[in-house]
Amino acid sequence: MDTRLTLRRITKAYPSVVANDSIDLDVLPGEIHSILGENGAGKSTLMKIIYGSVKPDAGQVFWNGREVSIANPAEARKLGIAMVFQHFSLFDTLTVTENIALGLPKDTDLHALSRRIRETAHEYGLALEPERHVHTLSVGECQRVEIVRALLAKPQLLILDEPTSVLTPQAVEKLFHTLRKLASEGCSILYISHKLDEIRALCHRCTVMRGGKVTGICDPTEESAASLSRMMIGSEPPAIKAAERLPGETMLSLRDLWLEKSHPFGTTLEEINLDLHAGEIVGVAGVSGNGQQELLAALSGEDPRAQPEAIMLNGEAIGRMNAARRRKRGLGFVPEERLGRGAVPDLSLAQNILLSHQNKTTIRQGMISFGAIQEIAASIISRFKVKAPGPQATAGSLSGGNLQKYIVGREVMRDPKVLIVAQPTWGVDVGAAAQIRAELVALRDAGCALLVVSEELDELFEISDRLVVMAKGKLSPPIKRSHATVDLIGQWMSGLWDSKGTTSQEAVHA
Repeated sequence: MDTRLTLRRITKAYPSVVANDSIDLDVLPGEIHSILGENGAGKSTLMKIIYGSVKPDAGQVFWNGREVSIANPAEARKLGIAMVFQHFSLFDTLTVTENIALGLPKDTDLHALSRRIRETAHEYGLALEPERHVHTLSVGECQRVEIVRALLAKPQLLILDEPTSVLTPQAVEKLFHTLRKLASEGCSILYISHKLDEIRALCHRCTVMRGGKVTGICDPTEESAASLSRMMIGSEPPAIKAAERLPGETMLSLRDLWLEKSHPFGTTLEEINLDLHAGEIVGVAGVSGNGQQELLAALSGEDPRAQPEAIMLNGEAIGRMNAARRRKRGLGFVPEERLGRGAVPDLSLAQNILLSHQNKTTIRQGMISFGAIQEIAASIISRFKVKAPGPQATAGSLSGGNLQKYIVGREVMRDPKVLIVAQPTWGVDVGAAAQIRAELVALRDAGCALLVVSEELDELFEISDRLVVMAKGKLSPPIKRSHATVDLIGQWMSGLWDSKGTTSQEAVHA
C-alpha cells in the first residue's frame, strides 16, 4: 500500500537542543498512528514540521508518494493536512465562528459557517455554541473548538496533539468513535497522547521517540501500559500508596457561596458549601463547563464579587479580596491555562517567578532581586526535572509538560497553606505526571490543604482523600475516596445526588 505521509531523515536543531535527529516515519491511508514519548522528546516539533509551521534543517517529506516542501500551514491545509495543537490558537475576544472563519476565504458566510459548526459538532458529539466568545469557554470547550475546526476541513491527514487531555471519559469515547469513522473513510490520523490506555485502545501502530530520535515501532494492541511506559521513559512510574488520614484544622471554608454568572454563557454558582482541612486533598470532578471556571475564579481572587464571609481562609473572610492579598495570606493557585495565565510566554522562567513570588526575597526596597529570582527558578528546574536550558529560557520555548512542571513547582516552592490546582497533569507524560502527583501528596503530608480540579478521574482517585462533583453550578456533598466508585461519580456528574450524598436512584430504593 502506498503511504499517505513519509518522512526521511528529518532533522531540526535549536541553539540548546536537537529536537528531531534524523527521523523516519511512514503513515498509511486510514491508519491511526500514535507518536509516543516523554515531554521534550521532539513529538510536537515533528508535528509542526509536517503542518508547515516549523521548517526542518534537513530531510525529505513525501505526500501521497510525491516529495513536497510545506512552507506554511496554509499550504499544509491545501494538501489536506489539519492539526489540533496542544496549546490553542484562538482569539479570546472573537466568537467560536469568527475564530474558525479566520482560516477560511474572506467571503465566507458566517451564518452558514455557524450552521456547519453546529451540525459538525452535533454529528461528532462535541457540544459547541458557535456564538459564544472564546474567553467564556473552559479549556475543554476550547479543545472542542480546535477539533471541530479541523474536522470541518475534511482532511486526508489529521494531526492531534493531546486531544483528550481535558475531555471527559464520555467525550473521549465519542471522539474515538469519530476517529475510527474517519479512519474507515481513508483519513490518516497522527495521534499524540500520554494516555497509554488510549493508545492501546485506539491506535494501529505506535512510533516511540526519546531525546529527539525514534527508538522503536510497535503494535500497541500487543503491549501493556507498563511495557509502553518502559519504552517511553525507561521505567514504570511509582504508584502512590493510599492511606486514611485524620483531617487537620479547617483552612478554607465555603459557606452558601452564590455567584451570578459574569457573562451570558457562564454558569451561576449556587449554594456552594465545603470545608478544606490542613493535610488533605479534596478532588473536584465534573464535566467541563459546569461551573469549575467560576469556582476557580472566585477562590483565586480573579472574581472578587462573593460575599466576604462566603469564602473563609484560615478564619478570615476573603470573598472580596483580590488575588494578591489572598496570596499574602498563604493561598496558592495553578490555573488550567499554562500559557497566558500560568506563565507569560515571552518572559524568562526567572521573570515568571514574579507572578507569584512577590516577597522580601524577590523584591528588596522596591527593586527586583534578579539574583534571587534566578536562584528560585534554577531550584525549580532542578527539583522538578524541567527540561530547560536554564532560568533565562522563555516560558514559551518549553514543551507543554515541562512548562506545567515548572508552574506547579513555582507554587509548591512557595510552601502555601492552601493550594488550588486546576488540571495538574494536563498534557504531561506518565513519568512527569507521577512526579507532579507525588509533589502534591508530599505538600499535603506537610500540612497543606489542597483543592484539585481535574477531568482525570484516575488522577483524582489516586491522590484525593475526599471527592466532590460539580454539576450545573452546584457542588455535591463530599465523599471519602475509599467509599467512592467511578460509576457513582459518573452519576453525580449529571447532578444526581441528594443532600446525603446518595444518587437520586439510590434514594428511591433506600
